[in-house]
Amino acid sequence: MSYQDYKIRLIMKNNILIALIAFTLFIGCKSNRPTLNQNKNTTTEIENVGILIREYSISAVLWQQYSAEYRALTYQAFNMARIQLDNILDNKIEYAKPIAIVADIDETVLDNSPYSGKQVELNEEFSTFRWTEWVKKKQAKAISGALDFLNYAKSKEIEVFYISNRSINQKKETIENLRIMGFPFSDEAHVLLKEDVSGKESRRIQVNKSYEIVLLLGDNLSDFSAVFDDCSTIERNQMVDNLKTNFGKKFIVLPNPMYGDWETKGILEGKYNWTPFQKDSIRRSKLISY
Repeated sequence: MSYQDYKIRLIMKNNILIALIAFTLFIGCKSNRPTLNQNKNTTTEIENVGILIREYSISAVLWQQYSAEYRALTYQAFNMARIQLDNILDNKIEYAKPIAIVADIDETVLDNSPYSGKQVELNEEFSTFRWTEWVKKKQAKAISGALDFLNYAKSKEIEVFYISNRSINQKKETIENLRIMGFPFSDEAHVLLKEDVSGKESRRIQVNKSYEIVLLLGDNLSDFSAVFDDCSTIERNQMVDNLKTNFGKKFIVLPNPMYGDWETKGILEGKYNWTPFQKDSIRRSKLISY
């Protein structure tokens, strides 16, 4: 064999060895990637491969599910609501209409943190398919303090209306979940879900036609007033400062670090087409450090 032939064979062997190593590494990496969700858009699937798109929310979900501080805050919120309700009743304020309480549902009276946990587990953003799957299970538990307070309101002959942006198509399951947990006024007339418009003002006005709303309970500022709808972070904070005397009196806020307008309309600037890479960059760019 000539030196030239030997050199050619050696180059071929090296090329084969390199190809085998590359193939092995490819298979190894592929096996560690998250499984694609067949219910999601193909472009989104490809984009999310290898990206832990909900990793950033793990601490928020764990905090809601395990921290005693979260429970303390929800008890505090409903204790404050009871104090304010008692003040109204003790002062015997004369209203032209019967008084009522308006409450949001998700993260206000029902705990949906298992859904957020599933998002982390499956490495997926919010999807109507997965949310509907969760709602149909009717397994959301009561937020600590919510049941006692709303049943107390019923004992004082005060009606409770639930205004939520759950889809009107989920009304049956929502009412059943509320009933399972023992919430009062869990019926068609008192559970007002989203039909066409996500803003809640029109539904509050509907209640206000026949009742005087004395307390509003929610985890999102839009649960209290239309002035908070579609606002930037700066505007939301300015409006909170302007209405500061209402909080703890007419507006009772529940904590929710997992999701909400504070993130979608605030941090992410009301845009829903950011890629996971862009969202991560935006979150990091808005951190305040020193």
